Amino acid sequence: MCVGVPMQILSVDGIAARATDGRQEELIDLSLTGPVNIGDWVLTFLGAAREVITEDEAQKISSALDGLRSLMQGGDLGDAFADLEQSSPSLPPHLQAAMNAGKPVA
Repeated sequence: MCVGVPMQILSVDGIAARATDGRQEELIDLSLTGPVNIGDWVLTFLGAAREVITEDEAQKISSALDGLRSLMQGGDLGDAFADLEQSSPSLPPHLQAAMNAGKPVA
């Protein structure tokens, strides 16, 4: 399983950047994201930035990962998924449109 880790850009040198997740710094590849600025947040997998994300998205993902770390160490999730618990389930737009048109969505 691959887990995306949000990281904040500290410095940029061409297609490489130094970034931190608040615990450690890493050198990451920016080939898939294009230009980024110092302070931007990116979602990384295996040392490569896959997409630029907002600070809010980064905080939600970090909170979820912290909750999972806690659970794996015998603790509880706390409010790690509060943003999901406060919303109702929804279909992706293309499936909702199909359902609204009376088409089967299975």
